[in-house]
Amino acid sequence: TVPIMLTTNSSLAEIVYGSITLSLAVFTFQNDTKQLVYQDALCTFRGYLAFVGTAIYLYSFTLQAIYRYITVVHTAHVSWQSTRVQIALIVISWILSIILFLPWLFTGAITYSFDDQVCFVIAHLSVPVIYNMLFVYLIPISIIVLIYIKLVRYVREMSTRATSTQTMFQARRDLVVVRRIIIIIMILLTLGFPYVIFILISFVTKPPKYHLRIAIFLVDLSQILIMIAIFKFSQPVMDVILKYKRLVSSRVQPTMT
Repeated sequence: TVPIMLTTNSSLAEIVYGSITLSLAVFTFQNDTKQLVYQDALCTFRGYLAFVGTAIYLYSFTLQAIYRYITVVHTAHVSWQSTRVQIALIVISWILSIILFLPWLFTGAITYSFDDQVCFVIAHLSVPVIYNMLFVYLIPISIIVLIYIKLVRYVREMSTRATSTQTMFQARRDLVVVRRIIIIIMILLTLGFPYVIFILISFVTKPPKYHLRIAIFLVDLSQILIMIAIFKFSQPVMDVILKYKRLVSSRVQPTMT
């Protein structure tokens, strides 16, 4: 079904995003342990992939939110809900995420930070920094929040007029899905807030030393918290974990006695 397909897309985007941020952290750690100040051949490309991965990840949640909005508010537009249309949107989101940040590979916008041991768009008042904030964060997050607000209002209006139980149940279920997406976004925003502060500081003065290290560490931490949230949201997964836990406990108790 389409919801499973969109969720799978977000899961794949999560793997890509997590792998990229992990590679940045590993490169920094290796240079630190070897006490090297070294920019390898893939350093700039990893910096580029960091923006691509983040965009793919956030836009995957945007597609989920848009689909839920269509199924609740625009139920008559069945073609918009079709598998073919949603696959096309997924492909477009990936292609756009790859293309949007290609200029940074060829213009020297991504540079090596000696203090942070990572290649990134250095924080200062510039077109690349503002461009990244707009297309990576502001646009997808704004769309998701706007959809959530509209869905809340629409569901409240539905409750005040004659609406079938099945329709109301579907609307509330879709609203819960979007609310969970909002929670994931809030985790990202909370742990990404220090980086936003560093960028704003860079508009007027030099940001603190090791600010990129701090930002990457918090992003990696957010991955752990998001995975915990996803497990918590996914009841089948939680059922499997609890079943396995009970099975292990039942085996351990006789052994101890």
